[in-house]
Amino acid sequence: MILLDSDVIIDLLRGYPPATDWFDSLDDDETLTLSGFVMFELIQGCINKAEQDRLKRNLGDYEIIWLSPEDCNKSLDLFIQYHLSHHAGLIDILVGQTAVTLGVSLYTFNKKHYQFIPDLQTVQPYLKA
Repeated sequence: MILLDSDVIIDLLRGYPPATDWFDSLDDDETLTLSGFVMFELIQGCINKAEQDRLKRNLGDYEIIWLSPEDCNKSLDLFIQYHLSHHAGLIDILVGQTAVTLGVSLYTFNKKHYQFIPDLQTVQPYLKA
């Protein structure tokens, strides 16, 4: 299972060559997964209905994962702990907790957004120019 952050998905959707080369190198049996909260971020970035529909079509094969109420409570504790001291973002906390809950790395280039989340591992899947 590969859990993708919004920045990686955006690179893929825009056809950024290092991202598409990395994507093409993945095994066919890899499950590409998104936190439901990443979907919220991506939809929020759409400027019209056509773009939103295109996004929905392009991400139709991705598995969407949601946190349980218990994991949302853990996210709330993290948010309370790090919101003021580290300027933690609400969505970042929820996405990071999704990776921790699943026991997988989060594929992202936004390491700074997640550095304070205990037990979270991040991976930069390709080189950026």
